[in-house]
Amino acid sequence: MRYARFDQGVETRLGVVSDGRIQPLRVSSLQQVIDGAAIEPDGGSLDLAEVHLRAPLRPGKVIAVGLNYMDHCREQGIQPPSEPLLFSKFPTSVIGPGEEVRWPRGLTTQADYEVELGVIIGQTLRGIREDDALDAVFGYTCVNDVTARDLQHGDGQWTRAKGMDSFCPIGPFVVSTDEVPDVQNLKLVCRVNGQVMQDSSTGEMVFPVKKLLAHISQAITLEPGDLVLTGTPHGVGMYHDPPVYLKPGDIMEVEVGDFGVLRNPVGEELIF
Repeated sequence: MRYARFDQGVETRLGVVSDGRIQPLRVSSLQQVIDGAAIEPDGGSLDLAEVHLRAPLRPGKVIAVGLNYMDHCREQGIQPPSEPLLFSKFPTSVIGPGEEVRWPRGLTTQADYEVELGVIIGQTLRGIREDDALDAVFGYTCVNDVTARDLQHGDGQWTRAKGMDSFCPIGPFVVSTDEVPDVQNLKLVCRVNGQVMQDSSTGEMVFPVKKLLAHISQAITLEPGDLVLTGTPHGVGMYHDPPVYLKPGDIMEVEVGDFGVLRNPVGEELIF
């Protein structure tokens, strides 16, 4: 199934997407479905093109992985890490399709895009074995791990650079695992203003999804509704010649497999 959250009147609802239409459900959040609620239709289906989509999930934890694509390591001229490099983003960084990515004026001049596969956890994971890890996944989604490169390198760690409000667009849908027969064979694409900037495959991962989940779960309990970002491939703006950084008015589009297009504009800088 493909799940999406959308506005209907004054409510934000959950629906199942199929053939260009969305069927509203009685439950109002994806977390309820993850927790085992029945999937029951509520009313007639709607034209998907006529509804305003929201982020499909408000995750609990957002755990991410750096330097997890061989081609991304090659473009930097570095060896891949010997074990997954973990960091975190925050639920307040999550936005949905069509929402603006914005940052406070003067805080960064080097905002960058990163297409990533997002993994939504469906069962509690603690000390899981690799061979069992994928059984605990609920579904997958597209993620854009927006990053302020100047802060990433200047701060000495990545929290502020990657955790700012609006720096984690996700969606447009969450695709259940039964529709993804091979998570290590998915195409990833990122476009900025229509130009392809990243074009790769999850087959380039240094550590496959099952390895990442097992590794994380040795130290951090993964809970239903958590979101794991699995790294980005080559082509990020910082390593173009000359570098390409985001500016107000830009349109970012990221795609993973056939999960839909996650499109987000870059808004004007915030003034507090």
